[in-house]
Amino acid sequence: MFPEYILDVSERYIYNGVCVVSIYVDENFAGKGIGHKLMKKLIETAESSNIWTLQTGIFPENSASIRLHTKNGFRIVGTRERIGKMNNMWRDVVLMERRSNEIGIS
Repeated sequence: MFPEYILDVSERYIYNGVCVVSIYVDENFAGKGIGHKLMKKLIETAESSNIWTLQTGIFPENSASIRLHTKNGFRIVGTRERIGKMNNMWRDVVLMERRSNEIGIS
């Protein structure tokens, strides 16, 4: 239904309008505003598709990604401890969400 960077959080009807999102910018292009442009387009696409909540999970040490999301209206809602393994090491993930100011407010 959506581009690969916007995924339904669940197939259950109650969660229609809630999606998980991801943005990846190659390190060679970091600091050039590309992430911000991608985020603006992602939010625009989501809201035009009647999505009111965007969720994401970010490694705690990825401060640049956390800043990008915060600047675009996301807030930290918690941390999932040891939720996944990467390179045979358990990893924590910071959970962030953004609620639309236009979609799903009534």
